[in-house]
Amino acid sequence: MKIKLGPADFAEKEMRGYEVGKRSLCVARINGRYKGLDDWCNHAGCLLSGGRLEGNMIVCPCHEVGFDMDTGKNETSPGVCDDQPTVKVEVAEGELVVELPDQDV
Repeated sequence: MKIKLGPADFAEKEMRGYEVGKRSLCVARINGRYKGLDDWCNHAGCLLSGGRLEGNMIVCPCHEVGFDMDTGKNETSPGVCDDQPTVKVEVAEGELVVELPDQDV
């Protein structure tokens, strides 16, 4: 199911968290592209949207675990926690749009 999140008006390197159905998503604008992954860090449940961006990696504010925004891969602490699920973010008519499985909405 496609869901509109709101205006695609992020500044470069800005990120925001969104509650969408049963999921929390973190969306960031990096090099002019919008990227997204689950907002709840699977290590300790902290919100990644409260962290920081380092290049293409989002760093969790609680324990400094870094995840690649394209793949969700845990780049800094393999073995400490799993990779993060990613979501594809598109811009349609000036709005951010994600597609989620029906069971997540």
